[in-house]
Amino acid sequence: MTQSKTATLTTPEGQSYEFPVLSGTLGPDVIDIRKLYDSTDHFTFDPGYTSTGSCESKITYIDGDKGVLLHRGYPIEDLAEKSDFMEVSYLMLHGELPNASQKAEFTKSITYHTMVHEQLSMFFRGFRRDAHPMAIMCGVVGALAAFYHDSTDITDARQREIASYRLIAKMPTIAAMAYKYSVGQPFVYPRNDLPYADNFLNMMFSVPCEEYKINPVLADAMDKIFILHADHEQNASTSTVRLAGSSGANPFACIAAGIASLWGPAHGGANEAVLKQLNEIGHKDNIPEIIKKAKDKSSGFRLMGFGHRVYKNFDPRAQVMRRTCHEVLEALNIEDPLLDLAMELERIALEDDYFVSKKLYPNVDFYSGIILKAMGFPTSMFTVLFAVARTVGWISQWNEMIEDPAHKIGRPRQLYTGPVQRDYTPISSR
Repeated sequence: MTQSKTATLTTPEGQSYEFPVLSGTLGPDVIDIRKLYDSTDHFTFDPGYTSTGSCESKITYIDGDKGVLLHRGYPIEDLAEKSDFMEVSYLMLHGELPNASQKAEFTKSITYHTMVHEQLSMFFRGFRRDAHPMAIMCGVVGALAAFYHDSTDITDARQREIASYRLIAKMPTIAAMAYKYSVGQPFVYPRNDLPYADNFLNMMFSVPCEEYKINPVLADAMDKIFILHADHEQNASTSTVRLAGSSGANPFACIAAGIASLWGPAHGGANEAVLKQLNEIGHKDNIPEIIKKAKDKSSGFRLMGFGHRVYKNFDPRAQVMRRTCHEVLEALNIEDPLLDLAMELERIALEDDYFVSKKLYPNVDFYSGIILKAMGFPTSMFTVLFAVARTVGWISQWNEMIEDPAHKIGRPRQLYTGPVQRDYTPISSR
């Protein structure tokens, strides 16, 4: 971060103030307004913080206009095609790609933290059988602080590292347990002889009474889904993790807060919404009418899974997901009218002049929803899988914040529009 120039603000009272303009390594310059309130007795109004930089970060960079997503400087396309989730996790946490010995040691550390405390199985049984898996995830992850007291001191770098490894390792186990509990099947213990994605699929879909064979195409797809959802800069859930962590809360509580934020349908539920809409469309014969509604601005109808709030050109993750989606459907050879419907929607969107001109391309949620359905995941698990993948991003961002000497407890301001001060009226006179 460097300062190259200043910006001048003139208040309605005619006073002028200068503020530093800071430059990062990529992206637009930012006006440093940290002393705005002290200097001018004014503060900014920015609902949603969409024009506010809340932190300095070296982890993820997004250029939505150009369709760019970088993790520690590496394009997401390269990481998804050439790397694996363990390598990306190391990169996110430590800042550099590991060499062979570093990766082996990191993978071993994660693998040997995948089991959860046995008493947690009793904790699960306190939930209703029909509890949503995300509700279970919020509760169980928050409860980890009650089981792992030796990694809650955020001032100890070693304890922070242990907590980080535990969260990355145990999240798939907890997610699979949430699913197994919801369908009445026994919990499946993690296996140390399996890679991360394979292990998760085994815990999800195997049963004790017969052997489960892991399809390598599905394991590769699962690994890519984890990579593509690992981090996405200062989105709602990541900002939630940072805000919770700014108070000094333990890492397990902070990640539980992130899971709660992710649960919102406007954030982590997009791929579930894609499947819901496909069910509502019902049949390929209904597509022309749906396309017509999508083009009609007065209809208020939005075609889920197309376009992106951040990416105004194309979602770079979607290009990888598209190839993976077709590989999975080909490998499974599934005859599913819903998947046929999705593929027809994709074809039309990529060829229709309206969609092309508006750059309403299928996004990562469109393809991930189709892949997960084809793999046998119920829609209630879609956001849970997002949480499993995003944990490494959350914990990397949390670590970066804790290590930043400039970090402060979050305290947004407000524009107060309520009543002015008034006198209290006794109840007998009201």
